[in-house]
Amino acid sequence: MNGPARNATLDVAALTAIDVHTHVHRSARATSATESDEAMASMAKYFKTGAKSYTVDELAAFYRTQNMAAVTFTVDVKDAPSRPDQPGNEEIAERAHANSDVLIPFASVDPARGKEGVRQARRLIEEYGVRGFKFHPTAQAFQPDDRSAYPLYEVIQEAGLPALFHTGQTGAGAGQRGGGGLRLRYSNPIHLDDVAADFPDLTIIMAHPSFPWQEEAISVALHKPLVHIDLSGWSPKYFPPVLVQYANTLLKDKVLFGTDFPMLTPERWLADLAKTEIRDEVKPRLLKDNAVRVLGLG
Repeated sequence: MNGPARNATLDVAALTAIDVHTHVHRSARATSATESDEAMASMAKYFKTGAKSYTVDELAAFYRTQNMAAVTFTVDVKDAPSRPDQPGNEEIAERAHANSDVLIPFASVDPARGKEGVRQARRLIEEYGVRGFKFHPTAQAFQPDDRSAYPLYEVIQEAGLPALFHTGQTGAGAGQRGGGGLRLRYSNPIHLDDVAADFPDLTIIMAHPSFPWQEEAISVALHKPLVHIDLSGWSPKYFPPVLVQYANTLLKDKVLFGTDFPMLTPERWLADLAKTEIRDEVKPRLLKDNAVRVLGLG
């Protein structure tokens, strides 16, 4: 691709919502979805859903039926076994730009890749037009305020792109022996406070209601101007009361609609939102307006 594409065909005004948190688990080049389906079955058990793996094009087709746009990505883990059935950053970016009426590509680079990861990030921005970066501290086994990750943040801040961080408990490894070796402490949102202080022009999205650290997440979002919270990965009817309280008031411009699709569908998420105390006047900001600003789609 010749330079960053900027979602030229995305008709923001026509969209009912922008889902800022979706995953692609299956490559269009995969001859079999067996491995993806096994991993999805484990996650679906945790979420108690009938989730299945999607390619980028299948994801786009689904979101067209919803009249929504979606941010989508994978999670890069440097030392994970090779998975040819899963898409890489380049495939996601290329196919998302081919479906730019509904999809916004983020990339994922494990900070453990060091200088090579920094070069990858620059290339993904300059040649593939990615619009942000996803980090999963628990899966990638790093603390977000570890200085080894700072060169990556410098590249992202310089490009004016957002960085989205998983926070709180994760379905990955849940119920497996030793939790699959994954450590939850890396995803305490308080670790993002140093990042936000050291990179004051970096837009940060804390993904999910941050169980069991919800108040830490709210505190960081209240204190740091460019820190936001996406509400993915949980049915809204299970949102902690303190999160609903702040979403209705001091954080009404900082909360973002997200599903964690395919684990949760937009239909279920929106149906359950109606069962909460989220105010009607806040919903347009939550569902679309805040994302338009944060993602630079205005």
